[in-house]
Amino acid sequence: ELEDKKKIQNLLALVGTDAGEVTYFCKEPPHKVTILQKTIQAVGECEQSESSAFKADPKISKRRPSRERKESSEHYQRDIQTLILQVEALQAQLGEQTKLSREQIEGLVEDRRIHLEEIQVQHQRNQNKIKELTKNLHHTQELLYESTKDFLQLRSENQNKEKSWMLEKDNLMSKIKQYRVQCKKKEDKIGKVLPVMHESHHAQSEYIKSLKDKLVQEKKLSNMYQEQCISLEEELARIREEEGMRREIFKDRTNKMGKRLQIMTKRYETLERRRILEVEGFKTDIKVLRQKLKDLEQMLYKATVNARANQDLALLCEVRDSNRRAHKIQGELKNLKSKVFGLENELRLC
Repeated sequence: ELEDKKKIQNLLALVGTDAGEVTYFCKEPPHKVTILQKTIQAVGECEQSESSAFKADPKISKRRPSRERKESSEHYQRDIQTLILQVEALQAQLGEQTKLSREQIEGLVEDRRIHLEEIQVQHQRNQNKIKELTKNLHHTQELLYESTKDFLQLRSENQNKEKSWMLEKDNLMSKIKQYRVQCKKKEDKIGKVLPVMHESHHAQSEYIKSLKDKLVQEKKLSNMYQEQCISLEEELARIREEEGMRREIFKDRTNKMGKRLQIMTKRYETLERRRILEVEGFKTDIKVLRQKLKDLEQMLYKATVNARANQDLALLCEVRDSNRRAHKIQGELKNLKSKVFGLENELRLC
């Protein structure tokens, strides 16, 4: 009863009351209404006492039922006014709840738009990264192709030079052998004529020495070229390993980005479906609440039109039904609020 009083006071505070209005708090009626009987008994006792006291005055006996009718009609009008105030308060509360639900739906739509923009920006960034990585990959492939081409060309040139040097070395060695054989033969033949041939021998020895120096230089150059070839081969192997590692890293990144994109698209589709279903649920709930409000207005209209002997009981039943419906409406609005809060939490988690 206290909760009902508090609710009615809150509703009256929301709607606003006039200076001359008075609120009445009615308890739930019993199965049988005893209000009319008490009033009838009281009226009968009063009539008996007054008829015994005022039998000579017939005008007073005629005025009393008219006063009772006026009081009962005033009581009905007050009850109807309280019901109308309750309905207006419920209408105001329903309007506020619909406004709040619309604002929440607009906020959810705005969040969805922002989320879509973030997804598009992330997708664009991923596309730009993929383009940049593919560009780097093509550049490294071109560099690798050029380096391998240069390496193979240098290798073939070095091989050709080594062949020419080996041939020249063989020719020089054969010439040296021939010169030695010739020198020995000449030494054997000439014998004593050695001082005369000393100058020619000295020239030949100098020529041989120069040839040996050239041979040493050629060996040094060949060793240097071999070392360069080995270093280039090692560099090529290192470049190939780095290229393989870059390809593996690029493949892993592309696979991860594709998986993330698929997960984001799936989440977006599920959120879109949930939002569509929840918007439809909100619309159906609003339709049901409007229909209930129309039913209440029709029942109030019937209650005002059909004023009969059992109007007190009908009005009390209507009041109790309206209270129950108001409780149901409040429960449904709480459910709607919980759904909206759940949606907001899901969006924050996403």
